[in-house]
Amino acid sequence: MSFLDNIKGDFVFLQGALRALRMTTPIAKNPARVFPVVIDELADKYGEAPALISDQERFSYRTLAERANRYARWARRENLAKGETVCLLMPNRPEYMAAWIGITSAGGVAALINTQLVGTALAHCIDIVAPKHVVVAAELADEFATARALLKTQPKVWSHGENAEFPRLDREIDALPGHRLTASERVALTIEDRALYIYTSGTTGLPKAANINHYRVMLASSAFAGVMDTKATDRMYDCLPMYHTVGGLVATGSVLLNGGSVVIREKFSAREFWDDVVRHECTLFQYIGELCRYLVHSPPNPNETKHRLRMACGNGLRPDLWAEFKTRFRIPHILEFYGATEGNVNIFNFEGKQGAVGRVPWFVAHRFPIAVVRFDVEHQQPVRNAEGFCERCDADEPGEVIGRIVNDPARPGNRFEGYAAANQNENKILHDVFQKGDAWFRTGDLMRKDKRGYFYFVDRVGDTFRWKGENVSTSEVADALNTFPGVADANVYGVTVVGRDGRAGMAAIVCDGQCDLGALHAHLRANLPDYARPLFLRIQPKIEVTGTFKQKKVDLVRQSFNPAATSDPIYFNDPQTNAFVRLDPALYRRIESGEIRL
Repeated sequence: MSFLDNIKGDFVFLQGALRALRMTTPIAKNPARVFPVVIDELADKYGEAPALISDQERFSYRTLAERANRYARWARRENLAKGETVCLLMPNRPEYMAAWIGITSAGGVAALINTQLVGTALAHCIDIVAPKHVVVAAELADEFATARALLKTQPKVWSHGENAEFPRLDREIDALPGHRLTASERVALTIEDRALYIYTSGTTGLPKAANINHYRVMLASSAFAGVMDTKATDRMYDCLPMYHTVGGLVATGSVLLNGGSVVIREKFSAREFWDDVVRHECTLFQYIGELCRYLVHSPPNPNETKHRLRMACGNGLRPDLWAEFKTRFRIPHILEFYGATEGNVNIFNFEGKQGAVGRVPWFVAHRFPIAVVRFDVEHQQPVRNAEGFCERCDADEPGEVIGRIVNDPARPGNRFEGYAAANQNENKILHDVFQKGDAWFRTGDLMRKDKRGYFYFVDRVGDTFRWKGENVSTSEVADALNTFPGVADANVYGVTVVGRDGRAGMAAIVCDGQCDLGALHAHLRANLPDYARPLFLRIQPKIEVTGTFKQKKVDLVRQSFNPAATSDPIYFNDPQTNAFVRLDPALYRRIESGEIRL
């Protein structure tokens, strides 16, 4: 890259960073200006302009504020004390946002429950925040019923919509006044007070409830308003779950702050995506990487290039999809970023550099203390040297990304707010990293950073495994599989083999029609070193994912390559024949007994 290109890249980054700083710097200087207060201000400024739009309902800025005020009055009437929790089990819709804004306005904490959960996992998410109330949308009553008997807490349950068993919250709300709260009705709030619980995805275990204070609500909205340079003429398409940060705060708050509109769809549909974007004249959309994969693997749609989009903003767009996604759908600009709901590491790719999650140039590094440290895959911990300190990785050397925890009132974004269950906090904090007494947040993500400061995602900690003495990145293996014609999706993981150290590579794949396993075997030989090639293939009709399209691995790892554990066909990468052969019970026993050496 030339010197001139470097200068241009720095200039683009600086423009985006300055916009974000302009939007976020006032937050700490105005601690009582929390998001519900901002919504009232926006109602005065934009009035009947459209704020939230869905096929079910349409809220102007004034309507959104009025609905939020009704929920605040309901919370006050129910004697919800400051800091007490209300769980919301509701699908994507404008009313959902009004509900949590109103609850937080009254000093309560809204726990945004994953609508995909049932049974034990759902009961866990409710119990862990000890709610006083639970609001259940009528259409999710069956899901709630699977968890009700398992609850250890005893919250009051409300139905939003028709349900004979519980009181109707929607009717209670409709009967309350929506004008701005009076001074006597208001609860004294600052950005330090807790506002939400947002749950981790639970890809490798039960979800954790991350503490989100009012500062983080304002930060997510304000930073991305600057990052995307949102305007009143913008219209965001939001089909991501509103119970997560990206769909519920970033995609909504960033546009509302500057007077734009948000089009909310209850669930993502690859078939209807482009029709919606064109019909609603959207200029922005928020993505998660797997959403882009679904779109790329969908049949052509006449509307996929007739849109008015100026930008797609999101995280997790894999390098193997980037160019095709941008070119096929004529996306003018892709703004990839990296961040965790509960973390203090945020990276932006303002320049649109293909494959990178972002960078931190030298001239802002002091404000965003981020490091990549050497990581021991076998022990799942950062490496310590003879002095007991961590070591920074060299350029392009993979390691775990960490962010320094700075307890400075002027820089609340550098703190770690932790989880509802305090015992889950300590393993996310790394102490005595580069000097005695310092503390850093562990992202749990492995990345590499090039000489220009661009970060590239490698894998999740725990997903990378060792085989034949080498580290195997599941993401890099998945990239190799996904570039083979006929493979629609791949989920890569490590499985234990009796008598062997480390974990052998296995991949669950989804095929477009018939998959030529002979050609796939040759493709993997050409693109991956021997130790990284999957020893086992499992062909599935679809890949199981979370509500935010993150792949689930727990059951796959548990079932391993045992053909008796699934009806899916499993194939073995036979070193004798140099081919994938169908794995049956007899072959399984030969592998497990050590008769076949891997």
